[in-house]
Amino acid sequence: MSEAVVKPKIGNYHRHLLICTGPRCSEDGASQALFDSLGGKFKAAGLDAGELRVKRSRVGCFAACKGGPIVCVQPDGTWYYNVTPENMDRIIDDHLCNGKRVEELVFHQAGATVE
Repeated sequence: MSEAVVKPKIGNYHRHLLICTGPRCSEDGASQALFDSLGGKFKAAGLDAGELRVKRSRVGCFAACKGGPIVCVQPDGTWYYNVTPENMDRIIDDHLCNGKRVEELVFHQAGATVE
């Protein structure tokens, strides 16, 4: 008789930030460094707990291999490119804390017409 599979649990969160850390997305480990910096950045912005909590995950490849680091904010369906540490600060302040996209960094928006 096999053991029962245990149902996993995840704490409540408002948004989920996906960061491509694949080798073709950015050079010299910039995407992994960005991911590693988010714990402190989220805590400083109050996004590590409470109503606005943001969960973060690494993704191996988005198949959008230019202009990295690339970040996707879910469930909003907003895709950002050129996410430098400074641009990540803008995304945190504007989008994750205040719900306003950083338009000049958006390269795709789910549900929008592609031009």
